[in-house]
Amino acid sequence: MNLFLQRLTLQNYRSIGSCSIRLAPLTFLVGPNASGKSNCLDAIRFVADALRTSLDHAIRERGSINEVRRRSGGHPVNFAIRLDFMMPDSSTGHYSFKIGAQNSGGFEIVAEELSIKPTNREALHYYRVERGNVTKTSEGILPAAYSDRLFLVAASGLPAFRPVYEALCRMDVYNLNPKEVASLQRPDPGDRLLRDGKNAASVFQNLSEPAREKVREYLPRIIPGIADAETKGLGPQETLEFRQVIQGQKHPWRFFAASMSDGTLRAFGILLALFQGVGRALHAPVIGLEEPEMALHPGASGVLMGALREASETTQIIVTSHSPELLDDPDIDPGSIFSVVNEEGNSYIAPVDEAGRELMKKRLFTAGELLRQNQLTPEPSTSGSLLVQSFFDLK
Repeated sequence: MNLFLQRLTLQNYRSIGSCSIRLAPLTFLVGPNASGKSNCLDAIRFVADALRTSLDHAIRERGSINEVRRRSGGHPVNFAIRLDFMMPDSSTGHYSFKIGAQNSGGFEIVAEELSIKPTNREALHYYRVERGNVTKTSEGILPAAYSDRLFLVAASGLPAFRPVYEALCRMDVYNLNPKEVASLQRPDPGDRLLRDGKNAASVFQNLSEPAREKVREYLPRIIPGIADAETKGLGPQETLEFRQVIQGQKHPWRFFAASMSDGTLRAFGILLALFQGVGRALHAPVIGLEEPEMALHPGASGVLMGALREASETTQIIVTSHSPELLDDPDIDPGSIFSVVNEEGNSYIAPVDEAGRELMKKRLFTAGELLRQNQLTPEPSTSGSLLVQSFFDLK
C-alpha cells in the first residue's frame, strides 16, 4: 500500500487549535457537519496551493490571513503546518512552516524548514529559513530567501529538494460539484482533475486505458444502468456523454452530462479523482475527498469503499465522512479512523477512544454502528484540551 504523508500536525489553522495525526494509506476523518473535518483536509490543500501558485494566492483564496489563523480568546497570531513524509525511495523527512499575521493585515513567514533523511548513508539534506534569512542548510549555494514567499519554491531548483517539492505540489483535495461536472467545459491538458471537477471531460479523455477500465468497472456498480461514458466536443467546448441501459432497448441510450443526476456525476467525478493516476509515472501521492458518499444511494457504499481501498494501494487517500453506511465495512482498520468534534469553536481531532477501537477490533460493532449510536468519540484525554504537545521546532 502507498504511504506518503506519515503525520500531519497543525497549530491554529482555521478552527483547529492543535492536532497531530498519524495517517494510514486510507484514513477517515469522521464527525458531524462544521466539526472541522474539512479544515484538516484544507491544510493539505493549502500547502499544495502555496507551492503551485504562491503563498499570497493561497491565503487570498481563503479570504485573508485572519480567515486562515484560528480565532480564539487568546488571539493567536501565527498558524503552522508540518508534514512528515516518506518518499518512494523510502527516504523520510518533514516540511514545516509557521506564518505570522501582521497588524496591517499582511503576513510574514516566521520560519520554514525542510529536512530529508536518505535511506543510505548519504548526508542529511536540509534548510531552515527565519524571517527571510537562511539560518541553517546542508547545501553550499542557495537562492535568495524572502519573508513573504515559501523558500521551497526557489529551492526546488536544487536536485536534493526537487522531488519533495513536486510531490507536495501534486497533492489534491476534492469537493466535487455535480453542476461543474455537468457544464460545458473548455478543453485543457487534462493531466489533473480540478478540485470541483470542472475539467472532468478533458481528464477522462486523457486517462490511460487501465484507468479508464477502472472507471468503467466501478461506475455501473455504483450507479446501476450506466454502462460507460465518453468525451464529446461541442464547438470550442466539450462535455461528457453517458451511455445508459434502457429496459427493452437493444442499445444503450446516450445522454449528455447535463441530463444526468447529481449522484451519477459525483460518482463519476470520485472515480476520476481516485484512478486518474493509474498508468502514469507522476500522479498525486495524496488525494483528499470531501464526503464522497454524498448524493449516492446508501446501497452503493460498499462498492465505493471497494474503490477507495483499491485506489489506496497506489495513492494515499484521506476521506471526510459522517456516513454510517460507508463506515459499516468491518474490515476498516480502527486505527485509520479519527473522530472530529468541535467544542466552543475549537476542533479536536483524535483516534477513536480505546473502548470503540476494541469493539471494532473484536468485530462486535462496525464504525458505522458506533456512529449511529453516537459512540464514535475521540480519546477522552483530548476533549477540552490540546490534542498533543506540538513537536514544532519553530520558535
